[in-house]
Amino acid sequence: MSGHEFRFFLSCDISLYVSLRIDRLEGNLPQSSAASELDSGVGSRNGELFVECALYLDGALFGLPARTRLESSGQPYCWNELIMLSTKYRDLTPQAQLSLTVWDVSCGDDDCIVGGATISLFNKQMQLRTGRQKLRLWPCKEADGSIPSSTPGKVPKLELDEVERLERLVNKYERGGIPCIDWLDRLTFKAVDKLKEREGNISSNSHLSLIVEFRNFEHTVVFQETGANFPMPSPVSSTNELVIVWDPEVGRTNPSEHKQLKLARSLTRGIIDKDLKPSSNERKSIQKILKYPPTRTLAGDERQLLWKFRFSLMSEKKALTKFLRCVEWSDIQESKQAIELMGKWEIIDVADALELLSPVFESEEVRAYAVSVLERADDEELHCYLLQLVQALRFERSDKSRLSVFLVQRALSNIELASFLRWYVTVEVHDPAYRKRFYNTHDILQDSMMKAKVGLNGEDDGFKLWQSLIRQTELTAQLCSITRDVRNVRGSTQKKIEKLRSLLSGLLSELTYFDEPIRSPLAPRVLITGIVPSESSLFKSALHPLRLTFRTANGGTCKIIFKKGDDLRQDQLVIQMVSLMDRLLKLENLDLHLTPYRVLATGQDEGMLEFIPSSSLAQILSEHRSITNYLQKFHPDDDGPFGITATCLETFIKSCAGYSVITYILGIGDRHLDNLLLRDDGRLFHVDFGFILGRDPKPFPPPMKLCKEMVEAMGGAESQYYTRFKSYCCEAYNILRKSSNLILNLFHLMAGSSIPDIASDPEKGILKLQEKFRLDLDDEASVHFFQDLINDSVSALFPQMVETIHRWAQYWR
Repeated sequence: MSGHEFRFFLSCDISLYVSLRIDRLEGNLPQSSAASELDSGVGSRNGELFVECALYLDGALFGLPARTRLESSGQPYCWNELIMLSTKYRDLTPQAQLSLTVWDVSCGDDDCIVGGATISLFNKQMQLRTGRQKLRLWPCKEADGSIPSSTPGKVPKLELDEVERLERLVNKYERGGIPCIDWLDRLTFKAVDKLKEREGNISSNSHLSLIVEFRNFEHTVVFQETGANFPMPSPVSSTNELVIVWDPEVGRTNPSEHKQLKLARSLTRGIIDKDLKPSSNERKSIQKILKYPPTRTLAGDERQLLWKFRFSLMSEKKALTKFLRCVEWSDIQESKQAIELMGKWEIIDVADALELLSPVFESEEVRAYAVSVLERADDEELHCYLLQLVQALRFERSDKSRLSVFLVQRALSNIELASFLRWYVTVEVHDPAYRKRFYNTHDILQDSMMKAKVGLNGEDDGFKLWQSLIRQTELTAQLCSITRDVRNVRGSTQKKIEKLRSLLSGLLSELTYFDEPIRSPLAPRVLITGIVPSESSLFKSALHPLRLTFRTANGGTCKIIFKKGDDLRQDQLVIQMVSLMDRLLKLENLDLHLTPYRVLATGQDEGMLEFIPSSSLAQILSEHRSITNYLQKFHPDDDGPFGITATCLETFIKSCAGYSVITYILGIGDRHLDNLLLRDDGRLFHVDFGFILGRDPKPFPPPMKLCKEMVEAMGGAESQYYTRFKSYCCEAYNILRKSSNLILNLFHLMAGSSIPDIASDPEKGILKLQEKFRLDLDDEASVHFFQDLINDSVSALFPQMVETIHRWAQYWR
């Protein structure tokens, strides 16, 4: 499409019913509202609110008003409910308006009006309004649909405050009206959020606003009366210039083709289709389709081919997910037959069942089938997918779904699953759109555990086990309080450490020895009995993370890092992927000595990490001048390669290979010598994953982080050890490529999460991940591809300059 071309739809051509989504209520309720009094604690219950929506054409009510459900969860009131009116877009007039009134039924005999607002469906340019709209309510007034309205919801630009002005710009950005500049957008949104928070603290009597979302269309919708003649284009000139001619048939279904497809898919053909066998060429086409990644949408002829030979494909388990994608689920009879065939199909693998829990599949029967397949997975495998399965609850059609019941049932027999399930659900409760759903899952888990007479694995009874999980939350709350107190101490890091130890030994001495052992949030099977003040410290950084040493019930110790003020959900996802890939490699007898340390987000801006004794490459190079000298200190061997034991060097080479492949696939960015760590035994590993899926704050990043010093530790680019390193990389890459569908499915289930680098553009992020697997290549070609990738990364000289600049920045911190 050229830069001067403007594509649009005509309202008279749209036969869809007018619809909008009522999202939530923002601001403080008026003092006269019963809901306000009840929410403030005067009453014993919350106000019960609903929204009434009515359509007015030329100032007159048209059709019956529609209402949302009652919402009594308290501020903020969130409906997130789709309203479908009985009028179609083609029947609208240019003066069409929607009136929205918020009612409170908890006032007594008479319903109380919280406020109302009116919005025109077409703007001044006669374009249909789309996307999110923020309407300022007129307190205690019912919405007025007359022309002009006495309750306009859209505030004139001159009357907007700074926050409202920015919100309008954000809406324009979301509709594509402002170009996307990723790094600048992130800074802007942070500034907007800070301004909102500051304005919210200053003004306690903010305006009451209703957030609604109108239907989005592929192109702008322009008002046009039904039956009006579209202006004919100017006559074609005699020059060679291309002339754009409007074709009213573009985008419409070809009735002949549609009829042919319906006949081809007719259920009366079922008897014939049962005996059909694909030809040689058709078999090749089907096998090609079955190799498609789960992110690829099937074309019309591909869907038709799978449907035609559905009976002959029932013995191929890999074909089921593709077959279910070709079903026309709006056709009741066709969907019924598809569900019957699904029950007779060869049982699919657990990894493929995850695809059926993605938002693509809405059928409850299909999702229930996926859960039945997951029931065959053991606890270790289920733990690998638990984070994504909790996210999949967003795509279920009810709050108490087959998936939520399944997760709770499995948690009842495994304390680790129970603990992590509780934390994953607790963190997601902060999402207003799905708060009720995650609360419901949390309540089911709590009720089920407390009613269990016999504890998990024959341990304490269910009530005591649940209380032990509750004490984890109490511990994290105390650690948050300690972090705040330590940050407030002025002076050097040493003074803050002294304050930390004095708190643990004095005012908070109950943390030194717990009244009862607490299950470690990072490793629930480990019982911790208290904190060792003398061995506890904090890191020298802006957030001052705590490094705590806990006593364990078996007489040992474990070290944990506690962070407050940092969102660890992205780190948690990356480490989960490292752990999963480590498991996949070991299943193929390839142990690359990875270090998937434990990470747990206990809130939106807090969490715990397992502390692994190690040193950064920057520190090692500063103190020992080379990685080889560092390893010689711990594992000297005069007869070994480079004066190091062969085992230690092999460990170093393997771990370098493992993380080189994994960081490439996941698109880990912002790699520098301070977040590459090395353990005494030679294991190298990465930390701090603030940028993933190809995002990187540095210009021109190499495909993978493989610095010159790492290659030198292997003996240089011509040594046999560097050749072995490349061999491990290629072997690991091909092993992980075989599990590409599993990894893509897991990321697809994260599409609805609020993890920054996924939430910004889930579809784009997943496609970037898919590209890294190079599924278009066979194993041999992929080896050559990855070897070239390694060579490109090693020869990239520009990152060395960036590394120097980063060291300068670190020096002045």
